[in-house]
Amino acid sequence: MERHFGKAQEEQEAATEHKEIPAHPPFGHAPPPKPGAAAAPKPQPAPVKHAERIVPKIPDAVIENGSDTPALKKYLISLNDPHAIPTIESAFDHGDAKYRERIEQYVEQISKEIYSKVDARTFAMENHDEVRKSIAECVDAVLQYRDFNLTPAEKSIILRVLESDILGLGPLDELLADDDISDIMVDGPNEVFVEMNGQIYKTGVHFRSEDHLLNVCRRIVERVGRHVDKASPICDARLPDGSRVNVILEPLSIKGSALTIRKFKKERLTLDKLVTLGTVDARTAALLEIIAACRVNLLITGGTGSGKTTLLNCLTRFISPRERVITCEDAAELQLQQPQVVSLETRPTSAEGVGLITMRDLVRNCLRMRPDRIIVGEVRGPEAFDLLQAMNTGHDGSMGTFHANSTRDALFRLENMVAMANLSIPVFAIREQIASSLEIFIHTQRLRDGSRKVMNISEIVGMEDEMISLQDLVSYEMTGEDEKGRITGEFRYTHLHPRFLEKVRHYGLERDLLKIINED
Repeated sequence: MERHFGKAQEEQEAATEHKEIPAHPPFGHAPPPKPGAAAAPKPQPAPVKHAERIVPKIPDAVIENGSDTPALKKYLISLNDPHAIPTIESAFDHGDAKYRERIEQYVEQISKEIYSKVDARTFAMENHDEVRKSIAECVDAVLQYRDFNLTPAEKSIILRVLESDILGLGPLDELLADDDISDIMVDGPNEVFVEMNGQIYKTGVHFRSEDHLLNVCRRIVERVGRHVDKASPICDARLPDGSRVNVILEPLSIKGSALTIRKFKKERLTLDKLVTLGTVDARTAALLEIIAACRVNLLITGGTGSGKTTLLNCLTRFISPRERVITCEDAAELQLQQPQVVSLETRPTSAEGVGLITMRDLVRNCLRMRPDRIIVGEVRGPEAFDLLQAMNTGHDGSMGTFHANSTRDALFRLENMVAMANLSIPVFAIREQIASSLEIFIHTQRLRDGSRKVMNISEIVGMEDEMISLQDLVSYEMTGEDEKGRITGEFRYTHLHPRFLEKVRHYGLERDLLKIINED
């Protein structure tokens, strides 16, 4: 079906085939491929450009004499490429475990010496070239003082690992560079898992020690002005590219510090690409474009990792550039393209126990900032009441995401969250508020094959016997699975005319909407 409205400003890219789940993951261990199936090639990390490294070029003779295994030789060669992202994992994929342990012990000892003499925060105030030069000077000083007997090849490895630890995220750099990985889950220093194409795999990546992992966690949260320690062992943060980060330390995490990173793809997804991936079909994408552009109040519901924030980012592309949009998030990750966007972020308490700024504080303050739309990254508490108030007081087109197993469950959870505001409002009054403010629920789900789907687009049609009435406009019905184990199904329309038709008529898109709804 042809798209009816609101094509993205960019030209639509050519559709590409949906990626199949690889027969085995690129890192670590996974079930063997099915008999007769060719093993999928190991995807290579996308190259990330860095400034020239201060680490001197390794002579060919050093590479030949200092590499006991082909893997180590390949790793030493990669150190001469200023644009590669070699990690210590690359050096020992097939190498000697004892040799690896020896190098890691040297790295641990040298890093402790450096951090005991140099405040790590001074590195953050220098540019990368100056940091690399400082690292090389510090390593030379430690080696001379401790009289460590290292070959030039071993010294080059140690320099590169320390550079990665201080400027990047150590052993996680290679995983972050791989755009096929959507989540990185660190469960203590010796267990690192990744999610690819909706499936979770264990990797061979590990940290040298609990202190090494803790240093990486602290560097991440300090970049956004937050702190994590035994007194405040839980923290939400973000990476420079907007990827969401959660940290929880011992003793709350039994195995050791736990670090979870929800990555953003370098290439931003659009509704057109979601059609290519099968998340929605072209007809449903056209309906969503109209809903987003015509200022319909909506919440996107679903479970963890079901694609709520991704879909919200796609819908915001159809907000008029003349509208002023204010976003409220725990960790800023929405990527709006409009010229008038104000991004607000909550703040935890300081080490002194003061300075807490909650999501409800942000939503309340939004109302004083002359917004056209308010977008809440994730509704999870009493701010639900303030968002409903905003939707009902001239801020049409407000949006948010919401954890729920279905659209009906979302209604019950929304009632409970409004009750968390301790306003002593009767349940019937809360339901009337929801029915008069909110118009659409979009429910997403991650299926067992790892694919993500828009399962329902449901409309609130009003109150009936003190209960809120819902009607489905679109639903996805699964019909089975193909020979590759991928779930098949189709999007089915109820052909009901939506209650927000009058709002769509105001924008001159009534004919387009009715054509989508009534199409056989």
